Amino acid sequence: MEVGGTSPDAPKDPRRAGARLRTHIAVAFESDRPLAGGLRLELDGIDRVLVGRGPDRRCERRLERGRSTVVLQAPGKAMSGMHAQLLREGTTWTAHDLRSTNGTFVNGRAVSVHRLRAGDVLEMGHTLFVFSGEVATPEGTPPVADLPASTASPFMATLVPSFERELASLARWAATPLPVLVLGETGTGKELVARSLHALSGRSGAWVAVNCAALPDSLVESLLFGHCRGAFSGAVRDEPGLVRSAEGGTLLLDEIGDLPLPAQGALLRVLQEGEVVPVGTTRALKVDVRVVAATHRDLGAMVAGGAFRADLLARLDGATVRLPALRERRADIGILVGALLRRVAGPRAETLRFDPQAALALTLHAWPANVRELEQCLARAVASADDVIGVEHLPAALAATLERHTSMVPDADGETPQLRDALEAQLRAHAGNVAAVARAFQKAPAQIHRWMKRFGLDPNAYRNRLGTPARG
Repeated sequence: MEVGGTSPDAPKDPRRAGARLRTHIAVAFESDRPLAGGLRLELDGIDRVLVGRGPDRRCERRLERGRSTVVLQAPGKAMSGMHAQLLREGTTWTAHDLRSTNGTFVNGRAVSVHRLRAGDVLEMGHTLFVFSGEVATPEGTPPVADLPASTASPFMATLVPSFERELASLARWAATPLPVLVLGETGTGKELVARSLHALSGRSGAWVAVNCAALPDSLVESLLFGHCRGAFSGAVRDEPGLVRSAEGGTLLLDEIGDLPLPAQGALLRVLQEGEVVPVGTTRALKVDVRVVAATHRDLGAMVAGGAFRADLLARLDGATVRLPALRERRADIGILVGALLRRVAGPRAETLRFDPQAALALTLHAWPANVRELEQCLARAVASADDVIGVEHLPAALAATLERHTSMVPDADGETPQLRDALEAQLRAHAGNVAAVARAFQKAPAQIHRWMKRFGLDPNAYRNRLGTPARG
């Protein structure tokens, strides 16, 4: 089966590219290998997916009795050789556990058979999978995309098909002088993408990032475009300004929507003429700077309201990318965790791994503050954990997310076994041994005790045939 990225053709506007609705499943997070990246598999044209253990992450397509089957493998001792299968049933997909040793879970709940819905998180072994449902998939998107740990620019990588096309186009524009506009909610990683763009550009000059919202109104033009000695009180020497400090490199203007109108006019000159006029002089100075602007604001609406110059927006919009919120790219959680771990943990990232429950909490959480929140969460976890990051090392909000999902009563349609029934079955199977039940559910023993208390279950009632008291 073909594995690879997008076509290396000339840049095309991804907003005009043809797209179709296609269903995908992604290997989103390997708890034991958090730097391993991820894999996306398109399910259209496939009848069955067999999931099991293999020496490395791979998928292989087979034709069996006229049915198209993909064998999807992931490494790890917790994964059974033949762990589960996904079956197409008309227009829907159903997950079936194949009597695996450690069970199959959907959104934190043990299942034997489960009809999959968009956004479901499947846990098999210590690997998490995300089922996308039907999503817009540009024509030419490869059926398999494998993004390993060695991805050169992880913040320019994604398993979301439509976003993949945008990032691929942006990467091809990297070496051009075109200004770039990066849009998205606060915290979606706009600066991380801009920094990656600078790295890909090959420009030898400096990377300079400016938060326009933090510039004092009275000093905006001086700080950006420089000033001459004596231009104003306190100007004791010539200063080049932030624009010229990025000579030969890249200037990120973050929160460009907060730039005052007078400074917008001066910035327009930089983009149009490639020159700046320092405060206190009328002499224009040539400058070679690649400008990347970023904002969470609606610049079009600001133009209509007179708060942003239409000609400046036209100049900034040489190439535009809109970053989706983290909740909209759950399949990318492993890619982002791996990249951010390298930032916050340095060499330690190579030896860190995640408790499966911590990995599940990271994948299920809604991340209202997006990638910025994820980075802060990981920095905290790295500071407090040794080699294994557990739920106890994560913020309380993530533990609450995990509790909500694992304690929920399953759907009324009966496709997911009732939690009480599943718990009783495991208590019987393990003779009331709470530690063994916890291993079967891949939960902490404390969680099993909470469930037993909730349902009024006594582990001693399930002691073995010889009457030995239950342990745990």
